[in-house]
Amino acid sequence: MDWLNYHHLLNFWLVVREGSVQRAGEVLHVTPASVSVQVRQLERAMGVKLLEKKGRGVVPTAIGEEVADYATKIFSTGRELMEMVKANPTDKPRELRVGIRDVMPKLVAFRLLEPALNLESPIRLVCHEGDMPQLVADLAIHKLDVILTDRALDPLYKIQAHSHRLGDSEVVIMGTKELATAYRKGFPKSLDGAPFLLPMDSSVLRRSLDKWFADLKLTPVVKGEFADSAMLKIAGRQGLGLFAVPSSIQDDVSAIYGLQEVGIVSGVKERFYAVSVERRLEHPAVIAICENAS
Repeated sequence: MDWLNYHHLLNFWLVVREGSVQRAGEVLHVTPASVSVQVRQLERAMGVKLLEKKGRGVVPTAIGEEVADYATKIFSTGRELMEMVKANPTDKPRELRVGIRDVMPKLVAFRLLEPALNLESPIRLVCHEGDMPQLVADLAIHKLDVILTDRALDPLYKIQAHSHRLGDSEVVIMGTKELATAYRKGFPKSLDGAPFLLPMDSSVLRRSLDKWFADLKLTPVVKGEFADSAMLKIAGRQGLGLFAVPSSIQDDVSAIYGLQEVGIVSGVKERFYAVSVERRLEHPAVIAICENAS
């Protein structure tokens, strides 16, 4: 009997999904040469040509498309098998593997995760932080159960996944007592020329703030831009500038960093999503997150 090498199949499937050997290697954290070797070994084992060059990339041949379709079903079935095994009661806590987008406020992420940690059945939480392309790639190959993010999944990602909206939050400007006192009067016009700390322009909140400033003809002095929301708050605690946070974590920010409210950003809201491969959720911890989010 001829046995299928599933590792070789995974390499081929990722090349088809990503559209290039280079990108498949990035997803698997291996060199493109390693991916090419795995694909050639699969072709030799099957006795058919699975990929052909097109421009600077590669595309599946006719038989390659059929093999890729089978591979999608195989890996989906493998996921279902793992979920079935995990669902059976054992002495070990069930694992919840969460990807958190790097621009996601960590206090918000923890608030969203709390219902999963309070389930009767124990949960072992494994959190990964990263940019969206890497997290989506990990979700596609079932290294993650869910992604927490500030935006719905972009349809440009070639993956069968679903965005579950968790809720909205108003946005509030905060700062040290001295800065809050200085800029609270006359808000929001007082923010013109005010020192400000901003998230990176890859975040939804940054784009919303930029538009809000432009609409009100405000030009704050940007003292820093941060990919890490915790680092931004630490800089804010040191009095480097004002910054915006979701109002849902305002009390936590006040308690932890000793900061005060300046004013609410009228018309701006942050939205949060859970992205999963299933439309109908099955993992009890992910269900708890989605049902208890507000």
